[in-house]
Amino acid sequence: MKAKDKGWNEKTCRYQYMRNLKRIVSELYIRDNCHPFKASVIVWVQIPMWVCVSLALRNLSLGNTHTPEVFQQLTAGGALWFSDLTMPDSLWILPITLGVTNLLITEIFALRRSEMTRVQRIVTNVIRGVSLVMIPLAATVPSSMALYWCGSSVVGLGHNLLLRSPGFRRLLRIPATRADSDTPYRDLVNAAKTKYLK
Repeated sequence: MKAKDKGWNEKTCRYQYMRNLKRIVSELYIRDNCHPFKASVIVWVQIPMWVCVSLALRNLSLGNTHTPEVFQQLTAGGALWFSDLTMPDSLWILPITLGVTNLLITEIFALRRSEMTRVQRIVTNVIRGVSLVMIPLAATVPSSMALYWCGSSVVGLGHNLLLRSPGFRRLLRIPATRADSDTPYRDLVNAAKTKYLK
């Protein structure tokens, strides 16, 4: 209506609309104290930490340290089928668990949205591909690295599932949103059935 009153052309309308939308979004960020950068800070800390710990474990597992005692402890410090943490998992249990866990995390996020944009679909498919590529990669690195990667992914999956729990969210005083459900796990299973079985 304002465009008709002002006599704006399509280009001017679009410019004014985007400018106003940016202003409204900025006001929402300030009002709700939820700037997207705050959500991404953990990624900028977590990824370098993951890389550094992985490299440190690789160096320890290959004996590239000044303390041969650590290498000796790693050769005998494993458990179950991976007793030697300096060798790759020959049964591929850790690599497959890693890949499946990462795919579960990806699918849980994908199931949250009924309609995804083209960019979201591309990013989701890239992450699915990376999850699958991690399986043979984890099968070639020392078991200490695969165990760390697998443990990190299992903890991430646990966080994702736990933070969906209404009781846990109330316990932590996380405010409810319109998207929250009283039966998040049942909704997740139903969304998976609808998407993959029908």
